Amino acid sequence: MNKRDTNNSKAGGGMSRRYFLQVTGTGAVTAMALGGASVLPKSARAAGDPYVWISPRGTVEVLDDYPYWIAKEFGYFGDIETKLEPGPSDGTATVKFVDQGRADMGFPSPGIFSFAIENGLDLISVWNMGAVDVFNFAFRKGEGVKDLKDLEGKTVLLASAAWQAITDPMFLAAGADPSKINYVEAGWPTWGTALVRGEGDAALAWEGLRADWEGKGFELEYWLGVDHSGFPANSFVVRTSDVSDPERHKLLEDYLRGWAMGLEFGHIDPRAATDIVFKQFPIVKNNLGPKFGTESMMQLAAVFRGDMSKREGWGWHELARWRLFFDMAKSLGQVTKDIDLDKVITNEFVGPANNFDKGRVQADSAGYEVASDMKSVSVDAIKAGFFDNAVR
Repeated sequence: MNKRDTNNSKAGGGMSRRYFLQVTGTGAVTAMALGGASVLPKSARAAGDPYVWISPRGTVEVLDDYPYWIAKEFGYFGDIETKLEPGPSDGTATVKFVDQGRADMGFPSPGIFSFAIENGLDLISVWNMGAVDVFNFAFRKGEGVKDLKDLEGKTVLLASAAWQAITDPMFLAAGADPSKINYVEAGWPTWGTALVRGEGDAALAWEGLRADWEGKGFELEYWLGVDHSGFPANSFVVRTSDVSDPERHKLLEDYLRGWAMGLEFGHIDPRAATDIVFKQFPIVKNNLGPKFGTESMMQLAAVFRGDMSKREGWGWHELARWRLFFDMAKSLGQVTKDIDLDKVITNEFVGPANNFDKGRVQADSAGYEVASDMKSVSVDAIKAGFFDNAVR
């Protein structure tokens, strides 16, 4: 079936509602699109296998996963052998691979997680990496809106059809009618370029990517989720059976402790956190440079931290945010029944994971020598201009 409806977009490629329902609706057809149990047989992972975390992006050559690379750099995972895998960039691989036993942990947005639940994937969120909404809408400079209702009848660019699972609840929560949004699937990684070229009125973006696009010379402004949205962002999900298995439970505690220590390190020293990713992926440094790389990392770190006065440590799920999201998803028909938060979200790993030697992390940060070209980056200057391109 065609993904495009050439009569439905000034960009020349509208995304048909019927096609999208095959990606994200309810029922057997969607289960096939999601890659549920009927597509591939589930496989058991052996005890000695590396612990595999799968990205929702189709790449790991980004700053988003800086806590992982910090944990690898300083041995925060202990003797756990770990792997980060990019996975296919189809929007759903991060949940279907975990369900099928082809990965141990995925990092879906709340929208993709809700569809996994709807389609019977027995997954549970164990770590709310994105405490606040990471997602934004980008506009060409001077064309931004403060009220998402102003996008009704306009064209919104997405890289993947599956991303409508992210945007529809955002529109509904803001009082806009999602059915009046004309979506265009503009492809990865070209959907931002398509916006700059005038092929749409807005594009889905997120913190971290905002600095990336600025570094590429895109003159954009943003409606920021961190300002306007009450939703959570991506979380780490595992098979429910892993939580009930004592050995896997302990493994999860130890593994997530490594991420928590990496997050703490990044909070203490953003330049060092950025430099560690640059060492792992020189291409990221080449693409962003020291200033925009550090700014991208700091945007992500702000989302990961959220308001710690409302959280009981790194990874804590604020249940009111999840309740709001799932209620919006149900209103849209993305899920067809009330979701019991106690069955799909747990904070039981937050305490053990945050029980780490903060003095060690502080010492590791103090002892890390950043590359010479990173030393001129001013964290204070970045903070001062953090929201200069926000529509407020």
